[in-house]
Amino acid sequence: MSNDNSTTPALSTRRKFLGMAGLMGAGAVLSGCTNVMATHEPNRGKANLDATIFNFALNLEYLEAAFYLAAVGRLGELDAAGGSSARVSLPAGFNGMNGTGIATLSPEIRAMANEIATDELNHVKVIRQVLGAAAVAQPQINLSTAFQAAGSAASGGAITGFDPYANELFFLHGAFVFEDVGVTAYKGAARLLVDDKPGGNLENAAGILAVEAYHAGAIRTLLYQRRNTAVTPSLTVEGVVQAISNLRDAVDGPTDLDQGISNMGTGANVMANIVPTDANGIAFSRTPRQVANIVFLDTTGRASTGGFFPNGLNGNFSAILAL
Repeated sequence: MSNDNSTTPALSTRRKFLGMAGLMGAGAVLSGCTNVMATHEPNRGKANLDATIFNFALNLEYLEAAFYLAAVGRLGELDAAGGSSARVSLPAGFNGMNGTGIATLSPEIRAMANEIATDELNHVKVIRQVLGAAAVAQPQINLSTAFQAAGSAASGGAITGFDPYANELFFLHGAFVFEDVGVTAYKGAARLLVDDKPGGNLENAAGILAVEAYHAGAIRTLLYQRRNTAVTPSLTVEGVVQAISNLRDAVDGPTDLDQGISNMGTGANVMANIVPTDANGIAFSRTPRQVANIVFLDTTGRASTGGFFPNGLNGNFSAILAL
């Protein structure tokens, strides 16, 4: 993590040189791959960890689907998709199943949230379909105190009791916690996938990565448009986003790759930072262990529970967490 939490444009460069929480929302494309986990032989000497990687992704898709479905009052739809609304902890007094969700969402943001919720729900459905009987059940998901802990840690205690369902702006900040992670997680998993034939796991994982990147770009754009809005007496939206970025950097390991939304450059050459890339315009990667660190809100690199997954992930991921 950078020691500098400033959000001034001069300090908001594309973090030095940038070196699995997101797979695609088109069920029809993946439906033809149902048996590939068991039948495709390892490629180029790599161990076939495709099923393990997809189950790791499934845990993260349960999390994203629950977050967005609750925001628009559709959490109950998770049950029919193979998840469990009963295993989702929400902030006290918030009902994610009443058809309304966050009552103060503008029509435009509600429409976008409904679209993303449907995409993430479809991710759950299609990954479960591809994995078949090997698909893991949904673990316990914490969307209440985990956000409070993340908000406090990111802001140095300036934000207490953070609730992503309290209003539209807080919802966008909550979405920012997840979306960039999904993009970097799928990017990092690409090198581990064996099935690279047309229509196979690698191609379809790339398709889901693309959907997650669309989501992330939309959330980053909306926050960028509001970057000067005050959230606390000492923090603007830009500052909160940078603090979340710094927190992700702090827990995902020694790298300093994550980026906020601060402008880069000056004068006529000023650029927004909607798309976090390296100097070559390439998105950076996170390993499964780095992703786990973020969702567990763990700085030790050894935790198996905590944060958004208080009882841990469902499945055995030792083979990929060590990579």
